[in-house]
Amino acid sequence: MTTRYFYLLCSLLLSMVTYGQRAVFKDKFDDAIPVLNFGTFHMGYTPDATKVDFDKKDKKNQQEVHAIAKLLADFKPTVIVVERVPERNEALLAEYQSYLKTPEMEFKSLSEIQLLAYEVGRLSGATRIYGIDFHENYNYALFRTLQPKTDSTTIPQYDKLVEAYAKTRNEKTMGVKERLKLMNHPQSLDYLINVNADLLTYVSTRGNAEGAQEAAKFYHRNLVMFSNLNQLPLTKNDRVFILMGAGDTAFFADFFRRSPKYKQVDTFTYLK
Repeated sequence: MTTRYFYLLCSLLLSMVTYGQRAVFKDKFDDAIPVLNFGTFHMGYTPDATKVDFDKKDKKNQQEVHAIAKLLADFKPTVIVVERVPERNEALLAEYQSYLKTPEMEFKSLSEIQLLAYEVGRLSGATRIYGIDFHENYNYALFRTLQPKTDSTTIPQYDKLVEAYAKTRNEKTMGVKERLKLMNHPQSLDYLINVNADLLTYVSTRGNAEGAQEAAKFYHRNLVMFSNLNQLPLTKNDRVFILMGAGDTAFFADFFRRSPKYKQVDTFTYLK
């Protein structure tokens, strides 16, 4: 091969690599709405299969959560969005307004909404709050019960990878911020999509797709939640803070990445 053709080939390969790394067209509106999409463990009651041991009434825990709220409030949101069904938005707003007037108020039940979302809103001066949740049950445990399986090894092998990592850390000694940093890491968010949905596509009997049918329910739930978000009266002047269980945050991260209407900010710009 002559030197000329060698450099021509190298130039062609380089242009192909570069083309694969750059956007081929503009896919965000000029006035796309900034969103801080923040995932958390549930600090109060949750029907989720996996729960985090957290004493929501412990003053030290509350102080840690409020310190995190102060960091996140630097995003300066104008709208707070939480994991509560829209049918309760009137009651949600009334409770939030009471909190703005009396931050020391007592709640009948405490969760991440009262401990974190309300405080982010209070510190940033946000006056609007909405719930976008949608309830849809599905069978988390299908792998354990479905017989005969066409694939009985993929999920146990994946579990071993996760267990190997879990042995390297002690959640009981982790502070709230460390837990939330871990939960919002991109690999953790991918893990949550895996264990909540995608791994179910490996669960089936021959010629069927029982696991995929269950996984579709979780996808459907999050799509409806995203539709609920898209029905809110948001404008180009808004900045939106969204607080949900990290599994939902993971799905929304993908939705926001592709959405022309929203631009997702880096969580770790604020969670320092």
